[in-house]
Amino acid sequence: MEAATKTPASLSLPWKTRIILWVLSAATDVVRRKDGTVNRRVIKFFDYWIRTPPTSNPRDGVKTYDVVVDPARNLWFRVFIPTQHAVQDLPVIVFFHGGGFVFLSADLNLYDAVCRRFAKKLPAIIVSVNYRLAPEHRNPAQRDDCFDVLKFLDNDHENSSKSLLENANISRCFVAGDSAGGNLAHHVAQRTCEFKFRRLKVIGVVAIQPFFGGMERTDSEIELEGTPLVSVKRTDWYWKAFMPESDRDDPIINVSGAKAVDISNMDFPATMVVVGGFDVLKDWQKRYYEWLKNSGKEAYLLDYPNTFHGFYLFPEFPESDELISEMKDFIHRVLNKGQFERVGSRDEEKINEIVEGSSEGKGQINERMKMLVM
Repeated sequence: MEAATKTPASLSLPWKTRIILWVLSAATDVVRRKDGTVNRRVIKFFDYWIRTPPTSNPRDGVKTYDVVVDPARNLWFRVFIPTQHAVQDLPVIVFFHGGGFVFLSADLNLYDAVCRRFAKKLPAIIVSVNYRLAPEHRNPAQRDDCFDVLKFLDNDHENSSKSLLENANISRCFVAGDSAGGNLAHHVAQRTCEFKFRRLKVIGVVAIQPFFGGMERTDSEIELEGTPLVSVKRTDWYWKAFMPESDRDDPIINVSGAKAVDISNMDFPATMVVVGGFDVLKDWQKRYYEWLKNSGKEAYLLDYPNTFHGFYLFPEFPESDELISEMKDFIHRVLNKGQFERVGSRDEEKINEIVEGSSEGKGQINERMKMLVM
């Protein structure tokens, strides 16, 4: 059952947030060329101000370090360790950043900050992947890089220097991502269903406002044109830079369309899909959720009607903290779903057991999640 939410008539944002969003949008527009290339020299000029180095000394209760997987591909990841929980048996969340497959990185200030929050508040060990970018490296480079990080972690015990703590439990692994990273999280999870790992097991997917599309123009793409960060003009450019030889109904882009991969017989992980009311992409995201359900998969839809694309990167919004709380509930539910019947359960007692074990100080699970437990 989908939660009943209603999008307000207009988006109300503080002036400071509006300025930040305008600058981000203008910056990506300036460096995108008409020939489908990107002016990386301009972006590199601002590296000093927009990137954060790893911190071996804890900051905000989290220490970080970088691990190189393949220097030839500039493939590496940043590990986020919550110091107060460093001795616990923690799940591992492999996170893929957004940016339309073209922009941003794992060491960007915004992503360093949000991954610190994830690590501390969930708590979990976060592995934030820095993958190659289009158009210099087109599909499937991004998917290959992200999947290769999973294989690297699976073989971690054979590496000369272990990249994760001993208490990092990769048999309880989640893949997560926002925007383009949400797209990658889906495809990486799908690929894990067809690959035999030694120890690593992906048991959950968190797709935060995933970047999907298609040849059709959806209602949200038409009606929400002009909302922050994402527009049809920008998304069309990103898809062309990412997959220039394909149309937008390719199953990499339109994962739930007519050409979609049949996952009904796959052991596809439980999936949490996050949607924002003022996100141009929300119709594609809701279709993805419905497709998962129709394929017989465990899926949850979280709809935040007052939010825009990328809201979770701004901690001043209450929905940003709420999302982390609901991620925590989802993770706990997946980790403990062997304790109760998975299919068709609407038993209040069982829901309360999940909540009491996963949300400290939170009297009940968010109503949207209650309505969606299947």
